[in-house]
Amino acid sequence: MRIALFGCGRIGSVHAESVAAHPRAELAWVCDPMEAPARELAGRFGARSTADAGTVLGDDGVDAVIVASPTPTHVDLLTGAVKAGKAVLCEKPIDFDVARVDACWAEIASLSPVVMIGFNRRFDRSFREIRDRVRAGDIGRLEQVAITSRDPAPPPREYIAASGGLFRDMTIHDFDMARFLLGDVVEVQAMGANLIEPFIEEAGDIDSAVVVLRSADGALAHITNSRRCSFGHDQRLEAFGSTGMLTAYNQLPTSVRHASADHSEAASPYLTFMRERYGASYPAELDHFITSVETGTQPDPTFADGRAALVLADAANESLRTGRAVRVA
Repeated sequence: MRIALFGCGRIGSVHAESVAAHPRAELAWVCDPMEAPARELAGRFGARSTADAGTVLGDDGVDAVIVASPTPTHVDLLTGAVKAGKAVLCEKPIDFDVARVDACWAEIASLSPVVMIGFNRRFDRSFREIRDRVRAGDIGRLEQVAITSRDPAPPPREYIAASGGLFRDMTIHDFDMARFLLGDVVEVQAMGANLIEPFIEEAGDIDSAVVVLRSADGALAHITNSRRCSFGHDQRLEAFGSTGMLTAYNQLPTSVRHASADHSEAASPYLTFMRERYGASYPAELDHFITSVETGTQPDPTFADGRAALVLADAANESLRTGRAVRVA
């Protein structure tokens, strides 16, 4: 399968590596307005580069595209790719504005599009095992979910200014994970704070948050976010049910523990970078996308999943602004 990549930033590079390593995929194009970085990334994997999206979309030899460019470009690239007859793997969020997301779907729905949204954490082996075992009834009725997601360090000022805010940029992964486990969410209550970097508050954003969700069947989820974690990438998940509990802990480089007179059970620091922590989930995500295209089945997570997570992000922003719980249709 010949795949074109839009965007050659950090996440674009991750996708390029996944495509190049996949036995049934070939990186055909890297497209980015920044021509030099696009040319460098394309050259690493024997692909062509261009700054012109039309050149890529007009190439009949391209079967699918990965949209890893800045969020404001997603809708146009996704729409153009679908109209060109190509399958699409689009990074989150689809857009910052639900109205634009809805307009996008209205424009492409009749074309029977193959669109997958890049919630790669669904493909983390530990998180997926928890979801599968919850569905299998291993802990009885699911009653509570606790999601901890803290980044090692805040992104640069420029990134924050264009990110769409914590809930749309970072927590959106956790909103999707909550839905992955609980199903539909009907109520959102959020609290936020500025505890880390003054420039985040200056941008009108928050750097720390706690969000509580209620599912359609009454189960509760609790999300904890921070833009900074001094001990690494803090990514934990807990599912509590009527007969038991399932927990995914932070990952370490090895399982070695050290005991001495000064400390007991000391271990290496948690994995620090997103690429390390979720290094296996990106190839698994790509393989699911490729298999779906090859077999003619709809990939998961869907366009609708991307929209639903954005709706929860908007509800969290409203709750933060009003101080009240927000019902979600």
